Amino acid sequence: MLMRAETSCLLAVDFQERLMPAIHQADPVVAHGAWLIQIAQRLGVPVLASEQYPQGLGRTVTAIRELLPTDAFMTKTHFSCAAERDCMRRIDAIGREQIVVIGVEAHVCVLQTALDLRAAGKEVYLVADAVSSRAPHDVELALARMRADGVRIVSREMVVFEWLHQSGDDRFRAISREFLR
Repeated sequence: MLMRAETSCLLAVDFQERLMPAIHQADPVVAHGAWLIQIAQRLGVPVLASEQYPQGLGRTVTAIRELLPTDAFMTKTHFSCAAERDCMRRIDAIGREQIVVIGVEAHVCVLQTALDLRAAGKEVYLVADAVSSRAPHDVELALARMRADGVRIVSREMVVFEWLHQSGDDRFRAISREFLR
């Protein structure tokens, strides 16, 4: 199944200030997440962002926080967004069946969120170049487990080209000019 802009929601999981310094390749992961958020916004794809216990882990990093309106953020204490009642209500209220997931940590909050969303009947796409953990082997294990459990592993460009669906129109030209060079 291809991702479609009109049926997708982008979910940014726990890109938080106190967590990111320990994350393997944090800078490119944040940059890839911010890139995808900006394109989602241009294409009308709703974006939600979770924060795991922000009193302890801080707010979402500035590079991502500044891209989103305050009502895009959801606070949670469960590792899985889907296990947190208020978060799942927000996800369901958007009315999109395809959930594209980015964030940290791949083997904890991202994995549990993806698997729970899958169990809830959502089509889940994990953007491999926009997720990480403290240790690279945890990312590898998380990706393998999610793939085995039916989560579709994709790249950020796969997401964008599927959302765009075609070239030759104004949307494609604008996105290509600004983001795909």
